Amino acid sequence: MKIISVLLTTVALAAKITYAANCWAESLGYPCCTVTSEVIESDGSGDWGIENNGWCGIVKEGTSNCWALALGYPCCKNTVEVFEVDSSGSWGIENDNWCGIIPQETKKTTTTTTVKQQQTPPPQRPQKYNSDINTNVKKEYMTNFNNGKFEGFGTSFCWWANRLGYSDVLAEKAATAFYDKEKGLGLTIIRYNIGGGDDPTHDHITRTDSNMPGFAINPQSYGNGNYRWDYNWNSDANQRNALFKAVKKNPDEIIVEGFSNSPPYFMTNSGCSTGNFDAGKDNLKSDAYPAFAKYLADVAEHFKSSWGLTFQSMTPLNEPNTSYWGALSNKQEGCHFDEGQSQSKILVELRKALDSKGLSEIQISSSDETSIDAQITSYKKLSDEAKRAISRIDTHSYGGSQRNELRTLAENAKKNLWMSEVDSSGTAGTNAGEMGAALWLANRIIEDLNNMRASAWVIWQVIDNHISKNGYQGKKDSGMINLNGGYWGVAVADHDQQEIILTQKYYAFGQFSRYIRPGYTLIGCYNNSIAFYDGEGKKLVIVATNPASTNKTVNFNLDNFASVGYNVRVIRTSGSINNGEHWKELPSLIPYGLGFNAELKANSITTFIVEDVIW
Repeated sequence: MKIISVLLTTVALAAKITYAANCWAESLGYPCCTVTSEVIESDGSGDWGIENNGWCGIVKEGTSNCWALALGYPCCKNTVEVFEVDSSGSWGIENDNWCGIIPQETKKTTTTTTVKQQQTPPPQRPQKYNSDINTNVKKEYMTNFNNGKFEGFGTSFCWWANRLGYSDVLAEKAATAFYDKEKGLGLTIIRYNIGGGDDPTHDHITRTDSNMPGFAINPQSYGNGNYRWDYNWNSDANQRNALFKAVKKNPDEIIVEGFSNSPPYFMTNSGCSTGNFDAGKDNLKSDAYPAFAKYLADVAEHFKSSWGLTFQSMTPLNEPNTSYWGALSNKQEGCHFDEGQSQSKILVELRKALDSKGLSEIQISSSDETSIDAQITSYKKLSDEAKRAISRIDTHSYGGSQRNELRTLAENAKKNLWMSEVDSSGTAGTNAGEMGAALWLANRIIEDLNNMRASAWVIWQVIDNHISKNGYQGKKDSGMINLNGGYWGVAVADHDQQEIILTQKYYAFGQFSRYIRPGYTLIGCYNNSIAFYDGEGKKLVIVATNPASTNKTVNFNLDNFASVGYNVRVIRTSGSINNGEHWKELPSLIPYGLGFNAELKANSITTFIVEDVIW
């Protein structure tokens, strides 16, 4: 059909023309990729890559729309004028050579997309470099508790809320500092202390904050477990004031647990809510188990019906199998319960009491032992009925080392797991100054959660020290802490100035609580680091500490994930309150691919938020 000279010319030029005819992206104003085949994005037009910091279309082998290539001819780039039609298709002429005309309906699918002209190409990825620390983030080590969903960070309200709740100013400032997720720590768990209440004739507790009032008054006992009493629902006004101000900061996420340190004094063997005269023996009278359970259930019922707050969970035990709780103590309420029968009996009675009031939705947790190892033993010694009564194992981590063993025990028992209390005057770091207490707290959070994989982490109390020239109720306050040493709590309440004084330990807590939110999933991460994945937001949150006196580089290997985006937010706390960094937003990083390199400042805590991470 076509003259030999034209055919030979076309064949000779085929190597140069084929690329142009096959480059579908040119009709959209873009070249086709000549080197890369990495697909950065796909749309209705095809697959897109990046070369020379610009978009390019990726041509797939065997997917060309140019039917003329099989005959040794290119397809027309510009003309649609038909000069001849044969069984192969329509032919046009460009540059004095035959070219195949692609049918119009095919053209339509490649000329309607103009989105690329409105987008900015992603940045070039940096090269991976060797680092001082290499950390693998492993999604297969995700937590099994609470359906893999984290419930949050929190604090007990015993005793600081009892001390400052008289002041609306301090209570509001505390609620903002600790529970506002924009302006403060964004905590989501409150452990509300249901006070037993000591004999009103006693005056042996010397702290200004720990003499917790109870709700039961006018007790009467008629023997054989027949206890009667009235209620004063105006009691505990200070703690309740702080409680409800905090809940208002984030009512959709905050959950409240009701916990007890001691029964009311008139149900105890010693007649004192701080413990037995023999601190190693039970202090709840043997006939008062149902009465104590009823007291706790009555309080829960009143909170729900009168104040509109339903406890998510309750526990009648606090560090029960210890010798800490002695009568006439100058410190706090407390009650010993032997492992096994005593602990089992009160747990079963509380379940019965709650159910009898239609409060079956309230979970029971146990046993809040002071030591991780002791918690394992206490749970194993519970009766089968008591084990059925509880939904969650709570432990304190003041002592013990068997975190993995406790995790395995809870998993096998199909119970949820919380780290429900710890704090210390400990320090960490190397000549860290004010970051010493901060690094201790951060490293404890990382150690507890990485090994227990608990669904919550709760500090003992966020305020342990108070400043007041007048003291409170005839007692003297402890005063200001040494910021360069170790101290309990993360803030100080100044009652004279009506201020909450923040510390680097406070900002250390926020490096976790502000960015690791309820619903995220705890996954595997080590080397002074912890990681959570946000499945809804497709984000990976990593918190890392550097307790060394020199800066360190770190490589976070993310090859366990399908893909990683182009942005890593960096937030850091370091230095001192007056001259340091406090949740400081640093320049963002770009991952090198499935991972990223970063620098960890000496004696610092850094949060990395990796965006667009696909599981």
